[in-house]
Amino acid sequence: MRVFRTALATMVLLAGSALGGATAHAQDLRHASYVASIGGINVANVNIRLAIEGAGYQLDLSADVAGLAQIVARGSGAVNSGGRITQRGLASDRFFLETRSQGERFAVEASYSGGNTTNYAVTPGLTEDAGRVPVTAAHRRGVNDPLAAFILRGSALDGSLCDRQMNIFTGIERFDIDMAFAEMQQATSARTGYQGPVVLCNMRYRPVSGHFTHSEITRYLAESQKMAIWYAPLAGTDFFIPYRVLMGTRYGDLSLVLTSLE
Repeated sequence: MRVFRTALATMVLLAGSALGGATAHAQDLRHASYVASIGGINVANVNIRLAIEGAGYQLDLSADVAGLAQIVARGSGAVNSGGRITQRGLASDRFFLETRSQGERFAVEASYSGGNTTNYAVTPGLTEDAGRVPVTAAHRRGVNDPLAAFILRGSALDGSLCDRQMNIFTGIERFDIDMAFAEMQQATSARTGYQGPVVLCNMRYRPVSGHFTHSEITRYLAESQKMAIWYAPLAGTDFFIPYRVLMGTRYGDLSLVLTSLE
């Protein structure tokens, strides 16, 4: 279960977004499926549905334990993000995340306006801990939710897509993701939901606040040199979506791969 929670939370916070793009004033529905694995073993299936109408979007994600992970754990997760389409991607107005496992429920919700977090809540509430870095008002400005942030818009599939910094507030933590161009590659596997050119961006995680100073996961992510995301074009649009996400963990490589796109 700890492995599943790590995989689900990480994928949702770093690469849950999978779809985007629409013609103004017309509703566009997109569906995508991903598989999450750790050390080559499938641990979760992720399904995403996106509806866009005019300048707004609605994104729903569900995830369930899969494969051999079902032997040791049962769990599910759901995420909802809604907001506006911008020149650079999606900008959240609201975010909701819920996970359930072994009869326990955990939920986070947050509201945003003009890139600033206006309200947020965690259920059950976080316990007081002197080791938790305080989240200040300044940390909640100029941010996006952890789902919408990973949909990109651009003029071409090239290294310029990686030239950005993502400032993210999850309702619990503020962290930044620094992206940098690595190389252009070709996706050729017939088992994935896309074949064609992709751009590989390296990522660096920088914790800002809301995390625990004694957290091994936070320390590991901050020191990791193995965090990468591949982007593919969404046909007929100027949007680019995650094709694959890769992170090194103590359990082995944590991977999220696009398996189908409709």
